[in-house]
Amino acid sequence: MLVLGIETSCDETAAAVVEDGHRLLANVVASQEEIHARYGGIVPEVASRQHLLSIATVVETALARAPARWEEIAAIAVTHGPGLAGSLLVGLNFAKAVALARGIPLVAVNHLEGHIYSAWLDAPAPRFPLLCLLVSGGHTGLFLMEDHGHYRQLGGTRDDAAGEAFDKVARLLGLGFPGGPAIQRVAAASAGDLRLPRAWLPGTDDFSFSGLKTAALHLVQKLEAGGAALPVPEVAAAFQEAVVDVLAAKAAEAARATGARELLLGGGVAANLLLRDAVATRSPVPVRVPPVSLCTDNGAMIAAAGFFRWRAGERAPWDLDVHPSLRLG
Repeated sequence: MLVLGIETSCDETAAAVVEDGHRLLANVVASQEEIHARYGGIVPEVASRQHLLSIATVVETALARAPARWEEIAAIAVTHGPGLAGSLLVGLNFAKAVALARGIPLVAVNHLEGHIYSAWLDAPAPRFPLLCLLVSGGHTGLFLMEDHGHYRQLGGTRDDAAGEAFDKVARLLGLGFPGGPAIQRVAAASAGDLRLPRAWLPGTDDFSFSGLKTAALHLVQKLEAGGAALPVPEVAAAFQEAVVDVLAAKAAEAARATGARELLLGGGVAANLLLRDAVATRSPVPVRVPPVSLCTDNGAMIAAAGFFRWRAGERAPWDLDVHPSLRLG
């Protein structure tokens, strides 16, 4: 059974065709990275306008690459939250229009759930209970997935998401946008002489990166006041190591406490090589990490999640609206 997945929660216009929730037939992403880089961050109005310009072509390209005819699509899965309201509206309204015109069932998918289901693509199905560490530009959290559609949030960020903190520190260091790849690239040249604090928040599965961001600012100010050239690689590496240390340690601790059989690392920040290695090294259970191409926002993860919701009998009503602050669990 073929599902068309549509994802427009932020600044990627994405569509994909997935068979039976596992087999990836086509995955097309139109990135707006270069457009938003000139502003140093995502401009919501610009993002939604770009989605309008790209979505029809992206969907048609995905169908052509599969290849698949509209008559073969059993369901259309679409992200309805969380994300930027204007961006979500473009994808949702496009999906509604096509589904209604062609008589195809519509399935609503939570963007965070999509990141979890990236682990099902072209890989053996994960085993429940599954501990999920989701790390992206807008979200950082630990979730226990006990079965399809059954989630319990164990912890989340109390302030900045990890990806957001990466972007802000990259801007502080003059590295541009997006911050995660820039910091990882520059940090590789570090001699490792600096260290920044960690916010452990004992007794909880929560995260906090606002204080770390402030500590990085104070470190930069102190170093610049000394008159020497700012050691950007060292600061970048110290920041990256502080974020990764907390994420990997708390994920390993939660895996032990919950009795999870596997640990999934997902979300855009899961593309960070240091994080991938640290989580795999520290985890007491096997770790699932999707390919880098499936860590960032894509339609394949939405199609995979949509298949299992469709199989469970879920159908979205035609008055479905976007939910920018939609929660999981």
